[in-house]
Amino acid sequence: MLRQRAFATTLTALALFAAACGGDDAAPATAPTTEVPTTTQAPEPDAALDVVAGQPFPAARCEANRRAGTISYLTGFDFAATASIVDVLVADHNGYFDDMCLDVDIAASFSTANYPLVAGNDAQFSSSGSFSELATFSSVNEAELVALAVEGRVAIDGLMVKPEIESLEQLAGTTIGVKGKLPPSIAAMLAQIGLVEGTDFDTLLLEGFNPIAHWEVEGISAVPGWKSNEPGALERAGVAFDLYDPADFGIPGSFGLVYTNRQFLTEHPTAAEDFMRATMRGLADAIADPAAAATIAVDLINGNGNPNFLSPEGETFRWATDAKLIADTTPAGSFPGVPDAAALAAEIAAYDAVGVYTETGRPTIEGRFDADLVASLYATDGSIIWPS
Repeated sequence: MLRQRAFATTLTALALFAAACGGDDAAPATAPTTEVPTTTQAPEPDAALDVVAGQPFPAARCEANRRAGTISYLTGFDFAATASIVDVLVADHNGYFDDMCLDVDIAASFSTANYPLVAGNDAQFSSSGSFSELATFSSVNEAELVALAVEGRVAIDGLMVKPEIESLEQLAGTTIGVKGKLPPSIAAMLAQIGLVEGTDFDTLLLEGFNPIAHWEVEGISAVPGWKSNEPGALERAGVAFDLYDPADFGIPGSFGLVYTNRQFLTEHPTAAEDFMRATMRGLADAIADPAAAATIAVDLINGNGNPNFLSPEGETFRWATDAKLIADTTPAGSFPGVPDAAALAAEIAAYDAVGVYTETGRPTIEGRFDADLVASLYATDGSIIWPS
C-alpha cells in the first residue's frame, strides 16, 4: 500500500545529497588495485519456501513474509520517475507486493536522509544515488547497508558547458557552478585532462535547483547535473549547450541502487527476496512502457503536493533517459539490476585515484552488496520467476 507522507523534504536534505561523500563518479577504468568483494551468505534452502514459475505462491513463504510486518521503503527523491524509485512505484501500482504477501509502506524522501534510517532498521529499503555514496556512508558510520540492486552501471552525471567553451581544456581558468560539490565523476573526467578544482578552475555554489536560473548566472562556464534531468530542462527552454559525459572518458559509475540493512536481510530473507522480486518485475514493466511508468510517478507527485515542482515533461524525460541507460549498459549474459562486483570495485578505485575519499578514507566494498539475490530472481530467458 502506498502511504503518501514526506520524510525530510527540505532543501537541507537535498544539499546533504550533494555533499554526502564528495560525489559519486570518477576516474579511468585503469584505476588502482581493487579488493576482492564478498556477498551476503545465502540461507540454507527450504523446498517448502521455493517460488516456482507458474505455480501457486507457497503458503509457508506467504506466512514468513507476513511476519516481517510493515516494510518501509523511502524514495531517494520525491516520487521521481527514476531508477530505484519508479520500479517500486510501478510494482506497488500493479499489486506485485500484495502478490508476495508483503505490506509495503512507500514514502517520499531524499537519498542522504535515508541512510541512517535504513541503517537503524527504522526503514527497511531505500534508493541510493550511487554505490560510492552508499559505501562511503556505510564505512564512515560503521553501518551494515547492503545494495541488492544496481540498476544503472554508469555515472548519471554530465557536465553542461556553455557554447563559447569549445573543449574541456578551455575550462582552465574559469568557474563552474555547482550544487553542493562537484560530482566525483565530473572531477575525475576533468582530472583526466589535467584540470583540478581549486588549482586549474574554481567552483561557485549555486542557490536552489532550477537549471535555467543556474545557466543564467554570470561568470560561470559550465554546470554539472544529472543526464536524466538538467539537459532535458535546458533543451525544453531552447538553451544551447554542449554535454560532456564522463562515460565517454572511461569514467566508471553507478546509479539507481535499491538497498536494505543486514539485520532485515538476515531476519526476513524471504521478505527481502520477494520485495526485490516485485521491484524487479516493476522495473521490467517500467522499461517496457516508459510513458506509463512516468505517468504513475507524476500522479503520485501531484497527489503529494509536488513540493519540488516536478513536471510531467521532466519526469517523462527522466525515466526515458534512465531506462535507456539501464538497457544499454546491462551486458549480455546479465540482467537489469544485478550488481557487477568488478564494476563496483572499479568505481571505488577510480574515485579514490582522484582524491574523492581524502576526508573520509577509501570505503571498503566488503559486504556492501549482494551479487546473488537479484540474479536468482531471473529465469534463463530474462523473465522474473513469478508464481501463478
